[in-house]
Amino acid sequence: MPLDPERVASACPGLEIGSVRQLCRAELAQFRAAATADRLIVACTQEEPLFREVAGEDNLGAALSFVNVRETSGWSEEAADAAPKMAALIAAAREEAEPTPFVTLTSEGVTLIYGRDEAALKVAAALKEALDLTVLLTGTEDVVPPRATAFPVRRGIVRTAKGHLGQFELVIDGFAEPAPSSRQAYVFGPARNGAVSRADVVIDVSGRPPLFSAPDLRPGYLRADPANEAAVERLIRQAADLVGTFDKPRYIKFTAELCAHSRSRITGCTRCLELCPAGAIEPAGNHVAIDPYLCGGCGACSAACPTGAAQYAYPPTERLMGRLRTLLTAYHAAGGKDAALLFHDEDHGAALIDAAARFSRGLPARVIPVAVNEVSEIGLETIAAAFAYGAAHVRLLLKAKPRHDVSGLRQTIGLAASVLAALGYGEAPVGTIETDDPDAFIEALKTMPPARTAAQPATFLPAGAKRELLVLALRELARVAPTPVEQIPLPARAPFGRVNVNVAGCTLCLSCVSACPTSALTAAEDRPLLRFDESLCVQCGLCQATCPEKVMSLEPRLSFKAFEAGPIVVKEEEPYLCIACGKPFGVKSSIERVLAKLEGRHWMFSGENAARLDLVKMCDNCRVTAVTNQGVDPYAAAERPPARTTDDYLAERERKMLAKIEKGEV
Repeated sequence: MPLDPERVASACPGLEIGSVRQLCRAELAQFRAAATADRLIVACTQEEPLFREVAGEDNLGAALSFVNVRETSGWSEEAADAAPKMAALIAAAREEAEPTPFVTLTSEGVTLIYGRDEAALKVAAALKEALDLTVLLTGTEDVVPPRATAFPVRRGIVRTAKGHLGQFELVIDGFAEPAPSSRQAYVFGPARNGAVSRADVVIDVSGRPPLFSAPDLRPGYLRADPANEAAVERLIRQAADLVGTFDKPRYIKFTAELCAHSRSRITGCTRCLELCPAGAIEPAGNHVAIDPYLCGGCGACSAACPTGAAQYAYPPTERLMGRLRTLLTAYHAAGGKDAALLFHDEDHGAALIDAAARFSRGLPARVIPVAVNEVSEIGLETIAAAFAYGAAHVRLLLKAKPRHDVSGLRQTIGLAASVLAALGYGEAPVGTIETDDPDAFIEALKTMPPARTAAQPATFLPAGAKRELLVLALRELARVAPTPVEQIPLPARAPFGRVNVNVAGCTLCLSCVSACPTSALTAAEDRPLLRFDESLCVQCGLCQATCPEKVMSLEPRLSFKAFEAGPIVVKEEEPYLCIACGKPFGVKSSIERVLAKLEGRHWMFSGENAARLDLVKMCDNCRVTAVTNQGVDPYAAAERPPARTTDDYLAERERKMLAKIEKGEV
């Protein structure tokens, strides 16, 4: 493949670039010599095991990094123009990965095999030496008993299942044991419902719908079609290794204080709850709770979270944006133009890129692959940063049939497309490629519509929490946009927007202020006032749901002026002055409205009690003093009328009769 070391070196200051032809064979001595330095980047991933073995045997001290430039750049019909992409990939390889926290799963090998026919018994026979097995048959088909009972066999239908590797719990209906005398087929005894089974591993070859949503993301749950022998064999190999202690990345860093899910039992934001395919998120009071043992790392919650309470940590968003900055800065420094970023995962995406390099036309020279754990982790902040740094296109590579729901990713792309179109970045600059075919994959990359890029790409350093990164990326995106605008309308449930208040109906009760989780709505300590900071609003809807007067409505939009404007006064009124001490308290119009409703209309403030209206005109301290001095009983009620007896009713009837006699009416 063609190499241009000088051009690559020009875009990678501080790196000494050397080219070789057979570093893993005839030129291995050059590797040994270079590996005595502090750091060494090898632009080959195929022979990484060999290089690490040599470095270990010879006690070479270099910290080794490996980057693939052959399948991503050199094996392509456009390889002659791929030097800028090589420079970008090598520059990004210099960045050290940040360690990710882990959670530990422990399995002792207790396994439940859920099946319908002999396939379940075959799986059990293959695993009986490695795992502690129980077979649960659905009973829908006749199954011939084996000659020897090497593992328990039961019948039942799983009603519910929960848990993860090491802690599964299943509730089973129709649970029954087989008769030892079963001959041609298992004959089961009396059945009972509600039996509970606990297991470390669940193997599902029942052919029924999966026991969990997003089954591929549930650790310890292995599922295969019993009619697919190859899939069953793969399942057996996987299950045999599920004994011991396993470390699993803690994919999400969650900050409960930032969550806008609920306040005072009123529900606000539910974005993550609606999107999580693994069922790892549940309400927990004012916020949600994310179970790191169930989390499959899809990243949909992080991409959708408007406050940054859920932030992806594998790698952190800040590090991913920093990698984009390095890639595109080096690409442009080497003379590259119209860069297209291709986000892909390792399982599907890397394999498809490899297949395209070997059997198709290879990646176009301007397409820079960016490996991530899950494509669905990509949020608006990452896409905005990519275009701000000078990308012309962003494509996200998915399977033809994704292994879990990607509706959250489609929402993110739709939102990003609205913003990019309004800022003049062209038609369809961001989108997905959903295919398993290498030729269709390359064709989609080569036929992307023309796009406009930032004339002077941004170079900002990404730093801060997720919400701060989003605001920073959008501000820079607008600053370098081909056609800057001040305001962009957004679809419903976007993470930015305005709260419209019907000022005439607002009583300044400030219920919305106490409900707002981001302090977008604030009040003043010394006077009745409501302020709103649009840059902090996440459109959670808690203010609208809390407002007793129902005078609030949401308007999703992106206002770049709001990032600079700060809080604005929505409504301000004069405070009422205490008639005793002159201290301002409450809202003057509200106090006067209360006085008007009470005066002469309520027994507590009428007649001889009219003076009590002065209590309403006092601040809290003076009111307590006045009530104490006047001896007012706050629990007192109006004087009750005297009780009427039978004699009273008879006497009244007699008086009425005498009156009629006197008038001659009787």
